[in-house]
Amino acid sequence: MKRATVKPRYDSRPIVHAPLQRRPWLALLLPLLLCGCTIGPTFVRPAIDVPVSYKEQDGWKPAQLQDAVVQAAWWQGYGDPILNELVDQVSVSNQSLAEAEARFRQAQALVGSARAGLYPTAGVDISSTRSSARQRSTQNLTTGTGTGTGTIGQAGSRTSNTLNLSADWEIDLWGRLRHTVESRQADAQASAADLEAARLSAQTEVAQNYFSMRSIDTQKQLLERTRRDYERSVKLTQNQYEAGILAKGDLILAQTQLKSTQAQALDLEVRRAELEHAIALLVGKAPSALSIGPAALTAVVPNVPATLPSDLLKRRPDIAAAERRVAAANADIGIAEAANFPRLLLSASGGAQSSALANLLSLPNRFWTLGPALATTLFDGGLRRFEVEQSRAAYDGTVAAYRQTVLNGFREVEDNLAALRILDEEARVQEETVQLSRRSVELTNNQYRAGIVSYLNVIQIQATALSNERGALDILNRRLAASILLIKALGGGWTPMSATAPSALPISSLER
Repeated sequence: MKRATVKPRYDSRPIVHAPLQRRPWLALLLPLLLCGCTIGPTFVRPAIDVPVSYKEQDGWKPAQLQDAVVQAAWWQGYGDPILNELVDQVSVSNQSLAEAEARFRQAQALVGSARAGLYPTAGVDISSTRSSARQRSTQNLTTGTGTGTGTIGQAGSRTSNTLNLSADWEIDLWGRLRHTVESRQADAQASAADLEAARLSAQTEVAQNYFSMRSIDTQKQLLERTRRDYERSVKLTQNQYEAGILAKGDLILAQTQLKSTQAQALDLEVRRAELEHAIALLVGKAPSALSIGPAALTAVVPNVPATLPSDLLKRRPDIAAAERRVAAANADIGIAEAANFPRLLLSASGGAQSSALANLLSLPNRFWTLGPALATTLFDGGLRRFEVEQSRAAYDGTVAAYRQTVLNGFREVEDNLAALRILDEEARVQEETVQLSRRSVELTNNQYRAGIVSYLNVIQIQATALSNERGALDILNRRLAASILLIKALGGGWTPMSATAPSALPISSLER
């Protein structure tokens, strides 16, 4: 744009712009400013075939309102204060969550950057330069021998002070900038949902590891009690062997059984240490900084309320994140399609230039430029067409990923509903087995003391009883794990909301 210099009026009054009819480009520009249109598809959430009910919900007894554990602090439904303290630390100190929260803040900043493109940009440039030049002039010279002409060199310098103000504004005629804001907003909302998904995953992992560790503690208590019983058996067998009542083989069997039980108890220490270290990392501590004392597994499997299948789409943060990525991909199509249309840029600049700083702002030294620029690409070898095709393909991919995430959510709910129902039945049968095993041990010991059966029968019955006891503990641990996984599959305590802060994360779109 050619810079125009405004000449001063003789009456030194301010310059008045020419009427609108004398600038036809302004008459054409005004309707475009007022009636800009948006290019690109309108976002519609992809259709999902939601079942009427869960397949495995038949025969499932939903919890009453006071028993519901799918709430903000779902872990409190297990009634373990140590677990409550550990899970509470996840949101404070877990480093994976800190990383996810940083990504969320980064996504929020990108939204702000995109919105900034909707507004004009302004700048100022102040400069002062000094230059010098040698001037040559011809003059008449008088000497002692006569007159003539000669060239005289003169050195000169010049100072130039400049103040320049400029402003640029891209008019979003086709919605490219607005689509960019929409895309960044959807990305930020997806990042917020990702953060909540990571939080829920860490919380459930802490609970699972904690109950597994308590199951090991209870097994160690069982093995310790069994070890004391076996030590008494070894002592009794030793006395009977020395008295010549029993053979050497019975004593060796008793000693072997005792050592085997001691080895099993030591083997549990390895797994317990691993679980304690895993919990330490989940709560953001070094393994050496966390020590959890042994305690029996006393938690009771809570009744988990079975929600409607449609509620799953609102509760699960991973489904919400997938839906927001579909919205972002939809906005990207609009950005690609808007590139096929011209871009309108308004630019203006003005300022003053003078050799004397005191006269810089005087009217004769001022200048200004103003005008629109309309630019488009006439030929690009099909680049823009391929970019539109690429954005549409990316959108189709996010739709497929969204639907797959929903299907996985339904599968996880069905899996854990089935697991809870079957394990509940298995626990009742296993408890009956444990009671029968204990009765069998008592009878066999009496028969052994009466000399009716050999010590080998006692060992076999005791080993079976111990295995059944440990099996009952394993089933209880699996039931607790299944209840935790069902809570996770149902979305935990996550509730859709506006993605404005890490403490109030995810999504406004699900409330539309």
